[in-house]
Amino acid sequence: MNRSNSSLTFKEKLGYGLGDTASHFVWDMVGFWLMFFYTDVYGISAIAAGTIMLIARFWDMAIDPVIGIVSDRTNTKWGKFRPYILFGALPYAVLAVLTFTTPNFGETGKIIYAGATYILLMTAYASVNLPYSALGAVMTNDSYERAGLNTYRFIAGFAGQFIVTGLALTMAKFFGGGDKAQGFQYTVVLFAALSLVFFFITFKATKEKVHPPKSQVNSLGADFKNLFTNRAWIILAIVGIVSFVMFAIQNAAVVYYFKYYIGNEENVQLFNVIGTVALIVALPFSKPLAKRFGNRNIFIASSIISGIFFIAIYLPNAHNTVTIYILNILAKMAYAPAVPLLWTMIADSADYGEWKTGRRATGLYFSAAVFAQKAGWGIGAALVGVILSMFNYVANEVQTDTSITGIKLLVSVIPGVLYMSCAIFMYFYNIDASTTDLIKKELDARRDKENAG
Repeated sequence: MNRSNSSLTFKEKLGYGLGDTASHFVWDMVGFWLMFFYTDVYGISAIAAGTIMLIARFWDMAIDPVIGIVSDRTNTKWGKFRPYILFGALPYAVLAVLTFTTPNFGETGKIIYAGATYILLMTAYASVNLPYSALGAVMTNDSYERAGLNTYRFIAGFAGQFIVTGLALTMAKFFGGGDKAQGFQYTVVLFAALSLVFFFITFKATKEKVHPPKSQVNSLGADFKNLFTNRAWIILAIVGIVSFVMFAIQNAAVVYYFKYYIGNEENVQLFNVIGTVALIVALPFSKPLAKRFGNRNIFIASSIISGIFFIAIYLPNAHNTVTIYILNILAKMAYAPAVPLLWTMIADSADYGEWKTGRRATGLYFSAAVFAQKAGWGIGAALVGVILSMFNYVANEVQTDTSITGIKLLVSVIPGVLYMSCAIFMYFYNIDASTTDLIKKELDARRDKENAG
């Protein structure tokens, strides 16, 4: 096969990566700040806010397979996945702004408005981000090039996270002039505008190079059968659920931790920024470590080590912030190499499915994996509301020792144990380096034969 189908240029990697920066502008505003925005800015109860987020996530999960199936069957001059990035960016941006807008509709009206805008935003997000994720699998057929591409993706994505988690409260304060609701809205307007620009760059800089076999006949039943008999994909889906429960819990709870336990709400930004820098610093080690020890082994080690550091965050008292910061840095650096590998392995599982069955359904594989991850995110976000209520949390009040304990558990022990459990599931992952090399070699030979014919 021509080397151009395997190798990627810096322009392609950077252009692809900027799409994740655009995605993180909304994903992290939702993940880090929306729960807090609902309870402490818009005035919705914690249990109602958690329920909204759970319902929206389950709706989001329901449409993911639909988007994957439709995108697999999309054929345009731009490819299967790139058109969704081009035409979906504007609705995505508009709905992001509406989600962080606060019309005074009364208690019930606020809940209905929040639920409707959040559900629509998640629909728009899925319509862009899912094809975007699948695009990385068809830009190259080489597993290690994919690891490199996903490293660019997540460095760019975490740069977006750096901005959102490190500056959002400051920007909201600046734009709001004392009005938190206005400040959040104007901040999201800026992020939405930048997202439009970055998604357009992604569209222009990328190209789809890996295509299904020309002889493949559309069969939804066959595609689903192949998906649910693919052991590697099933394991990755379970890991996706568990790890995203962990991410959702910790991301949503950390602002409560700093406001009520540390006693400095705005300090959460520095905490998030330093953690994101630790991620970005450690991400480039993903590809060389994977090449040396294998994707599976690095993921297992990452889960165990980072889980231990997360659990340890429970121990320091509120005044020992240096220790808290150090433990968070170590935890983030430990799990950083696994972040791009999850998406690399999903692409590898799609190759594995084609190798075994002769059918390729990249969009379905990614949509189903994202479905699982969003299930985890929805469960995690809802659990934050439930656990806060169980521990007697009351917004904007001095918290009891019981509620402080619940908040501490949400940022340390609970996510740490969850992430460590991912190592157990990954032990059964069955695609190693020799298998990926064999798959690439045989699929290349099949495509060359098909093209020659």
